[in-house]
Amino acid sequence: MSNIEINNVLAQMRAMSSQVQGIETAPMATNKTKDFSSMLSESIEAVNKTQMDAGALSTAFTKGETDASLAEVMVSLQKASMSFQTVMQTRNKLVDAYKDVMRMSM
Repeated sequence: MSNIEINNVLAQMRAMSSQVQGIETAPMATNKTKDFSSMLSESIEAVNKTQMDAGALSTAFTKGETDASLAEVMVSLQKASMSFQTVMQTRNKLVDAYKDVMRMSM
């Protein structure tokens, strides 16, 4: 990997970090009564969009229709994979919590 590619990847990571920080602070300031189901739906939609974008970029790269570098394609695919794994782990924890609540005796 060349120095320019590393700098591009670092710049993308910094941009993603600032986006995440903006996402975490904005909903709290604007709407404190947002329900869990709408937050979950928005998160799943965001993961789906990330996966669709990564798939489209990968296909375009394979066909030679984009100027994106291999590093950008790989970062995009890894972001999609990580976001999907996060959703799956969250789902697993929610199911475990539900099972624990159902086992409680009243």
